[in-house]
Parts: sequence; structure tokens; C-alpha cells
Amino acid sequence: MRRFTRTLVAAALTATVVAGTAGWASGSAQQAVTGAPVGTDAWRADGLPDPQAMTPGQIGAYFAALGQDRQQRLLGTHPSVVGNLDGAPLALRYAANARTAGDRFAGQQVLAYDPRGRGQAVLVYGDLARAEHVAVIVPGSDVDAGNLAPLTRKATALREAAGGRTAVVAWAGYTTPVGVGLDAATGDLAEAGAERLIRFTEGLDTVGAAEPSLFCHSYGSVVCGLAAEQLKAKDLVVLGSPGMRAANAAALNTTARVWAAKDPTDWIDRVPNIRFAGLGHGADPTAPEFGARPVPAGDADGHDGYFAPGTDSLRAFAAIAQGDVR
Repeated sequence: MRRFTRTLVAAALTATVVAGTAGWASGSAQQAVTGAPVGTDAWRADGLPDPQAMTPGQIGAYFAALGQDRQQRLLGTHPSVVGNLDGAPLALRYAANARTAGDRFAGQQVLAYDPRGRGQAVLVYGDLARAEHVAVIVPGSDVDAGNLAPLTRKATALREAAGGRTAVVAWAGYTTPVGVGLDAATGDLAEAGAERLIRFTEGLDTVGAAEPSLFCHSYGSVVCGLAAEQLKAKDLVVLGSPGMRAANAAALNTTARVWAAKDPTDWIDRVPNIRFAGLGHGADPTAPEFGARPVPAGDADGHDGYFAPGTDSLRAFAAIAQGDVR
């Protein structure tokens, strides 16, 4: 009965979105990619410590104790593991992922790459180790290692607007929904993504990167909402959000400043802010009673226009990332 109820509610939500978005197709079911990196069995077989049993802080301490020569040997023998260990040295991870990804991201700084499923990737724009400020963009549906262009456009626009003191991370580090369907209406993929995002921010802290501002778009705001209590972040900025699975900003239990943006032409405004039988994501973060700080977005265009150059929203995002807004 519960499954039938969920299906009915999902159908209603999908019909609402399709009616308001010029006919988006219903999405296909996705299996979240989780667990240890590819190659971990061989890593363990060599007597190396289980990465799943270590925190990013412990991983950082482990690599610091190895010395450069041993680090380079591990890079050569286990690049797919080294490249995906949050807390490992940044330069080592970049070099490891350059090997495993080959020419797929030629010339870019790849902080993580997982080829399983549709693929996951984390790209860095700027000097993450030395930047005074760090911004991380968490995307919504349809973003994966084979479809990074929508995310990288946002990242490069924010990097240009914020200037050289800010490094920007395009974090396609979780399995996103495809289209609009049951996955997009539930929190299952977001829960798996939240665990990865928490670990990622812990890894940034371990390597001494600046505390990040997170910019969470669409379904990515569900990920950020579920992760909020444990995230090491100074700002949570949600844009085009269907809800954060929290009744209000206080219920997120975060010390980060919470911001919200939604432009008047965004189709997400037609999605009901409900939670029923595990479906829907709850309160609208832009509603005054939610308690988030408002971000101007009146001149953004549609669901994907928040990072368009020249918009008030992009200027506000850059100011938030730089700590220029109190």
C-alpha cells in the first residue's frame, strides 16, 4: 500500500512539473554509487589501511607520515584509490586522477573521479590550497561525469565574478536524479550524496583549505539540507530549491549562514512544497517563515539562470563567497 501511495504522489508531482516546464520527461530510476573507491580491494590486498574505516583527518595523517617517496609509489600503484581519498594531499589527488581519467578532463584539476555508473567527478578552478575563499557548487538532476557542462559553466562564471582570491569547486560527487520522476521526488539519492558531501568538506578542512560556501542548486539543495548539521561550511546558499527536508532554517542545525534564491520564472515554483509518504522535500526555503537570508534573483532567467553573467544573483553569490555580505 505504501509503495502504491508513493507512486501516486510521485505521478502527481511529475505531472505538475511537466505541466509547468514545457514537457520535461519523467526520469529513470538511478542506483546511488557509494562505498570505497574503485581499486580498494587491491589496495587492501597490499596491506594498506582500509579507507572506509578512516576519517579524512586520519587519511591526512597517514599520508603525512609516509613521506614523498612512499606517496609517489602509492600514486603509481593505486591511482584510483589515491585520487578519491578525502584528506589526501591535493597535488597527489590531482596527479592520480590525471592518470585514471586520461584525456577526459584534459588540462583540468580533477580532485575526484569515479567511472562507475554514470560517473562522478569533482573539478577545481583556482588554487584550492592557497585561496582565501572557497565556493563549492552542488548540482541537481542530470549532472554526471559525462554531462558536466551545465555545472562547469556555473563554476567558471562564479570564479570570474568572485575573482582570484576565490577557488571554485564543481562538485559532481554524487549520483544525481535523471529527469523528473520518483528519484527527484524522494530523498534516497540525496541521503547518499549527503554522506559524500560531508566527507568532502571534512577533507577540505584536513588539507587546510578555507571553510567553503556551498551553492546548492535544485535537487542539490536537498543534499545540502540533509548534510547541513555535519557540514564544515560557512554558508549554505540554495537556489531553485524544491525544499531542504527541513521545516525551517533553524531545523537544519547548522552554524552556517543559510541563504535562498528563487527567480520568478523558475518552474520549481510550481512544484508543491509538501512531504508525504517519503515524497516531496518540504518547506520553500525562500518563504519568509523559513528564515533563510534572501538572495536577489529577480533578473535570473528560469531554473538554470542564476549564474548567468551580469545577474544580481551571480553578483550576490560572489559577494557571499568572498565574505563581503554580513
